[in-house]
Formats: sequence, structure tokens, C-alpha cells
Amino acid sequence: MAKTAKSKSSTKAKAGVKADKSLKKLNDFKDKLVLGSPALDIILPDNGEEKTTLITKEGLEKLIEELNYLKNIKRREIAARIKEAISYGDLSENSEYEEAKNEQAFVEGRILELEEKVKSAKIIEESTKVAQTVQLGTTVYLKNLTKKKDDLEVYTIVGSTEADPFEGRISNESPVGNALLDKQKGDKIKAHVPAGSVEYQIMKME
Repeated sequence: MAKTAKSKSSTKAKAGVKADKSLKKLNDFKDKLVLGSPALDIILPDNGEEKTTLITKEGLEKLIEELNYLKNIKRREIAARIKEAISYGDLSENSEYEEAKNEQAFVEGRILELEEKVKSAKIIEESTKVAQTVQLGTTVYLKNLTKKKDDLEVYTIVGSTEADPFEGRISNESPVGNALLDKQKGDKIKAHVPAGSVEYQIMKME
């Protein structure tokens, strides 16, 4: 029983860390970009259209975990902070109140975002057979022909929800990710990123 409680506590803690760092990660993202890198392959969602969220089963579980944490724990923590800040009196110069309200706005926005993604989620089916062409879930080993680098760059093609260029996961909607779709080993692709045009050759697929 103790192990189960400890495990649940650990899971909540991990979800909490992810939620608390979400805003900071977004703010820091711009400062870490490398020109000419797939990290610059950012596609902003079209808010005027309903969109399917392509995601792995593991990725969906993480979204649900974060959503439950924000709704059941984080909301209460922020409400308690706001209540305490109000008890201090004058709100015009109350930094604690201002910070708590700002965090509340971010959390509520994140909850709406997660609910929409979970609602529109479509699981990417995993296959034990290696596809002949690049698809969602394919890991590609690329030779950068533009920079003429010998070291291969390794990326996994994922849905936009799970994209994290710094972890080697690029969206199928990004310029590089989209250009790679349906290509085969040995094919060369060109993609336009903010730094200009970049060319890759597919050396290996998994």
C-alpha cells in the first residue's frame, strides 16, 4: 500500500513539474533556437478550424495525466494562494495576488488547450514492420547536405502535440517533417526554414 501511495505521489509530482515549467519552456524556446535547424520548424495552429490531434498512446496518457493534475490539484493550490493574498488587504500593490492571478490565467488556458487536444486525439498506430516510406512514428537519420556535416542528424516524425526539436522529435506539419513524409531511404529533400533553404538526404530509417 505504501508503494502504491508513493507511486501516485511521484506521478503527480512529475505532472506538476511539467505543468509548472510549461510557461517557462515556451518563453525560453526562442532563445535556444539554432538557425537552419528543424527546431525552427514551427507551425502555429489555425484557430478557425477543428483539428485532429495525432498522438501516440503514451503521449495521450501524458496529456491526460497533466490535465488531471491541473484540474484537481493546481487549481486548488492557486485558489488558496489567491485567497491568502486577498487577506493581506490592498490589492493595488499586492504582488502575490498579481502573480497568483497570472498563473491562474495560464493554468486555465492550458486546461482548455489540453481538453481540446484530448477530445480530438487520434492514436498513431504502432507497427512492428518498418515502413518503406517515412510516416508518423518513423525515425530518420539525415545527412545535412547544406552544411556538409558528416555527423547524421536523427529525428522522429510525430504529431505537433508531441513535437520537441531539442529531443529529436519534429512535427509532421513542420517544413522538414512535411518534406520527409512518404520519402524513402536515399531520397533527398529540401525545406524552407526561417534561416533559408536546407537540404537533407535520408541515410537510414527505423
